[in-house]
Amino acid sequence: MTMQEAIRERHSVRKYLDKPIPTEIAAQLQQRLKENNHASGLCLTLVTGRSDGLGAMAKLISKHVNNYIILAGPDTPELDEKLGYWGADAMLFAQTLGLNSWWVGGMFSAKGSEKHLACTGLRVNGVIALGYGVTQGLPHKSKTAADISSYDGTAPQWFQDGVSSLLLAPTALNKQAYRVYGKGNKVVLICDSGHFAGIDLGIGKYHFEAGAGKNNFEWVRYL
Repeated sequence: MTMQEAIRERHSVRKYLDKPIPTEIAAQLQQRLKENNHASGLCLTLVTGRSDGLGAMAKLISKHVNNYIILAGPDTPELDEKLGYWGADAMLFAQTLGLNSWWVGGMFSAKGSEKHLACTGLRVNGVIALGYGVTQGLPHKSKTAADISSYDGTAPQWFQDGVSSLLLAPTALNKQAYRVYGKGNKVVLICDSGHFAGIDLGIGKYHFEAGAGKNNFEWVRYL
């Protein structure tokens, strides 16, 4: 499965089979996280056989969440966006390995997950639950490309593909609070989803890049 296929096929799953992740699958995911951490300066960490990264409410609405990725890094102004971007890569890579996932934003346990981190002085802002889903999940209700995007002139195919991929991105409370603007090869992405805006912005940028192709455009702050 390619990453583009994973974007189309991944849906949020909260209930899992009581089945461990095989050693070889966990090793591939660990390697991906190691590479991502090296590139980003984050400390994304895989925890297997434990559920302590979930808060009480999350445990009530889920089943057999025994594996998760900790989203953590140095507490800088850009941390949340970086966690969203690199967490999206890890989540979609897990999908290519046959794993289902659930991005746990407001219902994770920082205290439960922090003890598994190799470094101190980091901020945790969420976990990604992983496992083999009882089902493959369902698509969320989606806005349209016209709802979230505009392009100055006729939108090129890469821009359209980027928006299509962005519409499949998981967001806090399924708000899809994105606005994406394009002109020439310049693109601006804005996300206004409150407390989760940074995380959602990072997830959105990853999805747009995956659809549009990073070499076809450049991110800018203003057009």
